[in-house]
Order: sequence, then structure tokens, then C-alpha cells
Amino acid sequence: MFAALSRRLALPRCTTPVLYVRQFSAPAAQDLRDEDKKPRKSTTPLRRSASASLPIRSNPTPTTKGSIQPVFTLATAERYLLSRIRGHPEFPAHSRKFYESWWISRWGTQGKEGEVFVFSNGSFVCWGLDEDDAHRFAVEVIGQVPGIEVAPLKVPETEELEFVVDPTETTRLQGDLIILGKTPRLNEVTPPAQYPSSMILPEDTLFARYAFSQALSRSTALSALEVALDDYLSSMALLPHSLAKTGKPGMGRTALVKKLGELMKFRQGLNLNRENFSDVPDFYWTEPELEKYFNSVSKALDVQVRTDSVNDKITYAAEAQSMLRQLLTESSTHSMELVIIALIAVEVVIALIRDGPELWEIFTGTPASGTHDKSLE
Repeated sequence: MFAALSRRLALPRCTTPVLYVRQFSAPAAQDLRDEDKKPRKSTTPLRRSASASLPIRSNPTPTTKGSIQPVFTLATAERYLLSRIRGHPEFPAHSRKFYESWWISRWGTQGKEGEVFVFSNGSFVCWGLDEDDAHRFAVEVIGQVPGIEVAPLKVPETEELEFVVDPTETTRLQGDLIILGKTPRLNEVTPPAQYPSSMILPEDTLFARYAFSQALSRSTALSALEVALDDYLSSMALLPHSLAKTGKPGMGRTALVKKLGELMKFRQGLNLNRENFSDVPDFYWTEPELEKYFNSVSKALDVQVRTDSVNDKITYAAEAQSMLRQLLTESSTHSMELVIIALIAVEVVIALIRDGPELWEIFTGTPASGTHDKSLE
């Protein structure tokens, strides 16, 4: 009986084909070392949508040109002064200004070359170059231009995805894979009169690459701002505890004003600079197709949601600091009142010592002890 029951409960042998899910490789040692400094790539919004690109990765078409290559973004400073690049000998001779970026059509070692867009928000985007090449570009090119970096970051921020060239496909972002293919004709933006002979990527997708790059650079610059704001909020985290325990903020007026200035700097960098994170650049107003490329990356990386979150954090911190500043003002006012009362008391004591005998004689009619009538002398 038990044997029959076992046969009835036994699972049937699976005869359907097994679907194998693509596994990503284990993180490199550098990712493990930096795990406490920045989020793992597998948790970023772009990596969460990676499954959308699996069909193309698993079944490449015969028209695909070359293998899948990386697009790596690196932010090393709060801002770059692109005017310092012009004419500098360390920049490749075939680099040029391209709208709001500096474009290097070819850079790298023999057999491992790529394209680079440098933006004024302190980041650059490398097409066809991996992380090591991007860090080498930061050292050998960016680092050799004096004064180009404004407020260098302690830890560079990165973003990474991949691209493939397929002339039969439509240019788009699919999951975490950029497909460079057919691009519609532009309305008002005119391509360069002569493309450099050093280009290694298709000429007809140059503006698409620029749009994707600008969106990626914004996301990386926003990551740098998020990290800096988190560090700032951590430095202010003990103020509420100090108020709860001692009734005092534990920070002087000057230090608090400096912190308030840092907070205003965050908000200015987020909303008021030319390279802010809320508005679509004017360049795309007349080019809806390029705007679609820009917005697709911005949406995949939750740029608007993250910007709103940073604004909310700044608003909360500003309200908390305004309350602390008001407490300091009230404390200073109370101290001034005590000082004034003490000065009045001292003045009263001095007046009593100096004019006390005369006041005594006026109120009592008799001279105070130790005094005599001067008219009798």
C-alpha cells in the first residue's frame, strides 16, 4: 500500500523543454571593494529592465555589425570648464566642440578604440570603451588640463550599459541595450559639413549617440549630487538628538549658516544651473526624435523621480535648519536681554553708591551718617 501511495505522489518526469535564464557574471573585485560607496549596478533602474534586451542578446540578427560593446559614463567633478579644452595639447587633434559637449571621435589604444563625449556637468560618456579605459581617459586627458575640474569628487560616479549597431533596426533603447540603426531625418539640426575621418561609429547615428550620452551624463551627475547630499544629511543627523537631549542645537550660528549655504548650493546645482535635471535641453525642442532618445534614457534611470526625491530632502533639511536658526536667534535674544538687565542693575548700583546720601537726605530730611552740613564750615 505504501508503495502504491508513493507511486501516486511521485512527480511526473518533465518532458517539456527547459527555459534557461541568462545569468549575469559575478561582480568584479573592484565592485566588491566599492560596494559601500555606491549602489551595485544590478540594483539600478536600468539594470532592473535588462530582461527587455535578452531577445536581442540571445538571437542577434545577421545584419548586426560587430559585437555588443559597452557605454560607460564617469563623473569626476561637479563641473567641467570646457573652455579650458580648446587648443590644449593633451586633447586629441581630431576632437571638437559639438553643441553642449566636447566630442572626441576616436580615442584609445590600437584595436581598442572608442568615442567620447565630455559634458560641462562634470562627466563624460565613452562609447566602445570599458571602465578601465574610462578611468585612463580621466587620468591621461581630463587630468592633464589645468583648471578643467571644478570641485573634484572624492569617489567618481559611474553608469554603464551597452550598445550594438544594426542598420536594419530602429534606433532605440531596449532594456539596458542601445540599438544604433535607422534614424529619421532631423528637422533643423544640421550635421557637420565634414565628418572627421577618424570616426569609428556610423555617421548617421551621431546625433542619436549625443542624445543618449547627454541623458546618461545627467544621470551620473545626479548620482554625484545624491551622494554629496546624503553625506551632508549624515553630518546634520545628530542635531535633532542634541535638541531632544539638551534643548540646544549643539552648533554655533556661524557653523549653522555655513551648513545652510551648502544646502542652497545643492538646490542651485539641482534646479538653477544650465545643466539642471528638470528641464529638457533647448536643443531637443525642434527635434522630437532626438528628444525621444533623451527621454527614454532619463525615464529608464528615473531621473525625474530622483530629482523630486532630492528636492524633497533639501526642503526638509532647509525647514529643519530654519527652525534651528530661529532657536539660535531666540537664544541670542534671550542672552542679550540678560546682558541688558545686568547692565541696568550695575548702573542702578553705581547710582545708589554715588547719589545715595543725597537721596537719603531728600526722602528723610536728615543727613546720612558720616555726612555734615557744608554751610557750617
